[in-house]
Amino acid sequence: MQRPIDVDLPHKLGRDEARRRLADNIHKLKDHIPGGASHVESSWVGDRLNLSVHAMGQAVEAQIDVEETKVHCRIQLPGMLSLFAGPIEAMLKAKGSDLLLEDKRD
Repeated sequence: MQRPIDVDLPHKLGRDEARRRLADNIHKLKDHIPGGASHVESSWVGDRLNLSVHAMGQAVEAQIDVEETKVHCRIQLPGMLSLFAGPIEAMLKAKGSDLLLEDKRD
């Protein structure tokens, strides 16, 4: 059974700048997954980033919608990974803005 996690990450960057930063930083995602990720696929459709992350023999699907004042993340956790929904959601709320919106130009 899949369990979705929905998290909003507020920002004051505007849609275009938030999207640029997210695109610039998505390669860092592997470094933030316990045990590492074996494969990350990403594709943009408008202002939505679709992700497929393969780690620990599991595939996690995510959609990240970039809006003017927030980034909305929806992550589908399969099977056993759904047991970790609470800690994953807490980490995303605490560190998500840093991971997703860090400006590489700084």
